[in-house]
Amino acid sequence: MTFPRLATLAACACTMAGAQGVSAATATRSVFGRMPGGAAVEAVTLRNEHGVTVRLIAYGARIQEVMTPDRDGRFANIALGFASLAGYLSESDPYFGATVGRFANRIAKGRFTLDGHAYQLPINNGPNSLHGGTTGFDRVLWSVVGVKQGPTSASVTLRYVSPNGDQGYPGTLTATATYALDDDDRLRIEYQATSDAPTIVNLSNHTYWNLSGEGSGSVMSQRLMIPGAEITPVDATQIPTGTFMTVAGTPFDFRRPKAIGRDIRDGDSQLVIGRGYDMNWVISREVAAAPRLVARVVDPRSGRALQLESNQPGLQFYSGNFLDGTLVGTSGHIYRQGDAFVLEPQIFPDTPNHPGFGSGRLAPGQVYRNVIIYTFSTVGSRGAGSSK
Repeated sequence: MTFPRLATLAACACTMAGAQGVSAATATRSVFGRMPGGAAVEAVTLRNEHGVTVRLIAYGARIQEVMTPDRDGRFANIALGFASLAGYLSESDPYFGATVGRFANRIAKGRFTLDGHAYQLPINNGPNSLHGGTTGFDRVLWSVVGVKQGPTSASVTLRYVSPNGDQGYPGTLTATATYALDDDDRLRIEYQATSDAPTIVNLSNHTYWNLSGEGSGSVMSQRLMIPGAEITPVDATQIPTGTFMTVAGTPFDFRRPKAIGRDIRDGDSQLVIGRGYDMNWVISREVAAAPRLVARVVDPRSGRALQLESNQPGLQFYSGNFLDGTLVGTSGHIYRQGDAFVLEPQIFPDTPNHPGFGSGRLAPGQVYRNVIIYTFSTVGSRGAGSSK
């Protein structure tokens, strides 16, 4: 089965922006809240000429809201999150919209060796370290260092300097996150990092998506395609075994589009470990020179489609398994298991402990780079701007 032809939102004749006469991309700064010590947490809202808007907040360099139209031109927020800063500051925040690092995903027992030196990271996920530790990049205040707007795009750049020894990692790491929204309805994220000493780095974005709208219920009927032919299977603590497993004949085969929930109750041991999908797909064995397709999702209900491209070799797909009804989102609705999906382009989990996975090493003079591109569009035959 193939996906129907995608219609870009730019073709929609009944967008919010068109009604308001907006003709250029804009970037608007505001204050989202204040840290316990009083520091302001800036928000920057990017809007293109079709009314697509993306709000970023400086705490965790996060995506807080993404407004896009459905096939009939009705706008909804498709990114899960909290209405106020208090939710993001809470210990129960599950990385909503966050930039995760220094090392996204898991490192076994929080240990790795680099250039003959052993390092210990905080343990915050069973026996392992997850997303950089107890105070990862998601739980710090980034600085807004650049805001731009123009005829066809608007962007914001945020920066965080992680000192030597932060969460156990060596080297002073300077990281930037640039979010750019253009009039082709693409949201481009570029992560860059440099270090003054050898270290490891793996940055990614942890936005929870629901193409029917956050708070609207399950995403199990939304159709996902991942071109990866292999996964990196994990042990009982969700650490890769170091092997590669073909997806052919398994619930992990998304090479042809299928509903996220079609095989999620299969009983495969890997699904039991993660309580659903929480696995790294192998897109390639190395970082690419330019972004390439790593996933595509279509929501039959709303007609919204999301295409994801990146230069990274791996894609962590998580089906919102640990949303348990205890969090209230931006719309005032409770988030329950399976109410969102997460797609995180990155190098493979626990790479520093698996030579066969490549390298997460960053040396002085090198520049780490992860480019992530989301393209928003619609499919279907109802209403203006949809495909036939």
